[in-house]
Amino acid sequence: MRCAFAAVPAARTRTRLPANSDAVAAGSGTSLRPQKRRRPRSSIALLLLVCGLAGALLYFARAAFIPVGLALLFALLLSSPVEALHRRGLPRSVSALLILAIFLGLVGGTVNLLWDPAQNWLAAAPHTSLTIQRKLGPVARVMHRIDVVTNSAGHLTDAGANAGSPVLSVAATPNDSDGLLAETRAALIAATTVVILALFLLAAGPPVLARMSAAFASDAHASHALRVIDAVRSEVGRYYATIALINLVLGAATFGAMLALGMPNPLLWGVLAGMLNFIPYVGSATTLLILAIVALVSFDGFERVLAVTGTYLAIATIEGQIVQPLFVGQRLKLSPIIVFLALWFGGWFWGVAGVVLAVPGLVALKVAAEHSQHGAPLVAFLSPGRAKRRLLGAAGLKGRPAAKAA
Repeated sequence: MRCAFAAVPAARTRTRLPANSDAVAAGSGTSLRPQKRRRPRSSIALLLLVCGLAGALLYFARAAFIPVGLALLFALLLSSPVEALHRRGLPRSVSALLILAIFLGLVGGTVNLLWDPAQNWLAAAPHTSLTIQRKLGPVARVMHRIDVVTNSAGHLTDAGANAGSPVLSVAATPNDSDGLLAETRAALIAATTVVILALFLLAAGPPVLARMSAAFASDAHASHALRVIDAVRSEVGRYYATIALINLVLGAATFGAMLALGMPNPLLWGVLAGMLNFIPYVGSATTLLILAIVALVSFDGFERVLAVTGTYLAIATIEGQIVQPLFVGQRLKLSPIIVFLALWFGGWFWGVAGVVLAVPGLVALKVAAEHSQHGAPLVAFLSPGRAKRRLLGAAGLKGRPAAKAA
């Protein structure tokens, strides 16, 4: 009897559940669903404040941060061949110096090869402008009339505002040579900083990153950070190596097409097409506009102008719609809206350097988000098409057991 009465409280305590629990009975078992903790609003406001302050610092101190960003980009792109030479027994510092010297030699040789044609076109810019105005006579006359009307209205408002005030003419004599010397000095300092910092980053390699990560985080977090950095380096390096080969073929095809169509300096336009194609969407559109202007200046009939623009448009379409998806795939594909906004804000934020760093930054951010535990929303934001395919695949896998059970 004592055993029977003693078993009753034990059974009651065993079946008692908390009042605020979210228990769900499934068959004979009972599972408790944990409640999600919401992030407090104060932490969200603090995060927005920190992001705003970091953006302001990067904007106002861009003269110091732009060389650092470019050095990180070059170190990221050149780290794969450096590590390949290091695995073959060559010291990492020697490998870094050799790869960086080859890269700078290629850049310098390309600039030296295209310097004379580019200078000739820049020197002929006034004559080019007059030729364009002459060939676009009706459009130019309409624009000129609109400009005259706008200037007349502006003079009327200026005359009414300055009727009672004397006009003072001050001859401005800016010292152009000092400004050019200052810009040249700043450019040389920035280029030297980029080269030296990229060399240090390439020569340091993963061991220095491991020591730096271990100094500020635990071993688990440091190893995870190193895995993410290695994934970003590998994926971004492979992506841009493939894009470089594709752009090399695009430049060669553009050179052959312009040579066949009789365009002046076809090598210049081939190299320009290959270089600008590193910038998605904007680069090919800029090349098409430049080729249209050069063809308009060089040829008399509009048929050859249409032939030049149509040929390059066909080449760029084949590259963008067939070749690049075939070799690059959908893994690092980004939303066109996000890419365009990144290019726009990067150009407004850091100028040409911001445009250069916009797409590599997005690619690195997406790869880091893919290797993060909580990065699924960011991946879905950067490439909604891929996220949609994942959701559809997951829904199909979930629906199969239900269909079988039915």
